[in-house]
Amino acid sequence: MRAFNPSVVKENSPPRGGTPTPRSSRSRAALGDFFNGFKAVMPGRPDGPRGGSKDNRQRLGNLEVSEIGVGTWSFGNKFLWGYEPSMDEELRRVFFEACDNGINFFDTGDSYGTGSLAGRSESLLGQFCEDYCSERGVGRDKIVVATKFAAYPWRVTPNSFVSAAKQSARRLRQDRVDVGQLHWSTANYQPLQEKAMWRGLEKIANESLAKEVGLSNYGPRQTLKIADYLKSNDVSLGSAQIQISLLSWGTLQRDVLDACKDLGILPIAYSPLALGMLTGRADPDNPRTFPQGPRGGLYRQVLPGAKPLLRTLEAVAEERGKTIPQVAVNWAICKGTMPIPGAKNVDQLRGHLGACGWRLSLGEVEELERAAASLPRGMVQNIFQTK
Repeated sequence: MRAFNPSVVKENSPPRGGTPTPRSSRSRAALGDFFNGFKAVMPGRPDGPRGGSKDNRQRLGNLEVSEIGVGTWSFGNKFLWGYEPSMDEELRRVFFEACDNGINFFDTGDSYGTGSLAGRSESLLGQFCEDYCSERGVGRDKIVVATKFAAYPWRVTPNSFVSAAKQSARRLRQDRVDVGQLHWSTANYQPLQEKAMWRGLEKIANESLAKEVGLSNYGPRQTLKIADYLKSNDVSLGSAQIQISLLSWGTLQRDVLDACKDLGILPIAYSPLALGMLTGRADPDNPRTFPQGPRGGLYRQVLPGAKPLLRTLEAVAEERGKTIPQVAVNWAICKGTMPIPGAKNVDQLRGHLGACGWRLSLGEVEELERAAASLPRGMVQNIFQTK
């Protein structure tokens, strides 16, 4: 198989992320042998049903969830995502569009929205769920909202996490939450609080305040430890979230996926587009195209060195008739995860739908990972991530 040379793909122009890349005869000729080699290794699945097709459903404990979900960090977060209440109607349309196309999983957290916007993401989702079910005649049990309980320094007893679950349920307009998750571990800096969190999650499950329970930002060792603890108290772990993308892929991520496989739980990939750096919308050579605020600083650190990966993503997208973000999200699906990309508008949500119902070939996955491994630096890891 001929080695892929990314320089044949528009070396001097930024990758495109918003619309499917046209299949030009020039690019097809330059990449033909490369992709024919991919297909000889393992043909990818053809395009199929969108994210919510029954054919693509998977299990989170006893819950049935879609192939991808929607992350709602931006629903109420002003600092990082520029949220304003004037966006609520568009966010409502995002929610309806997702549900109408079979996506039934939404991830939130009680810390998504602070100050006067405290709990905003949960409150919006509670309203949207109620509206959707009423207008579409759908049972509330068809929608799964997973929330996360923050390890605030004042939450130091098991009952404080029980109270958090009850507060989240009220904001979500439910008697209990669908999936209750510990947002992060305090094992690295406050081990006594960590034990209280474990007991709190166990009580949440055993008091039927959550249909399923899960974790976020726990490494493989901590995941196995808490799974053993919960099992000893007749509680089954349902899911584990970790930051996974082509800019966040290494030993930690692989080991977490292995732990999830051993435990039979669903791995959830948050930030599969690396805070937007894998959308192709920003030109690595033009900082004026970077977002404002703290994300812009991260783009300046990472994106200029990520050009080989972005060119490879563009090449795969062009051959597939897909967009760069669709390929990036599909890569996360191919790793056995449920990715939960965010969407601030309907166009972004519709783009995510194009990541569903098909699979990259093994050769394409490997070439993307080779490009990612060659980069000088990747995404900053969550400061609360444990081992």
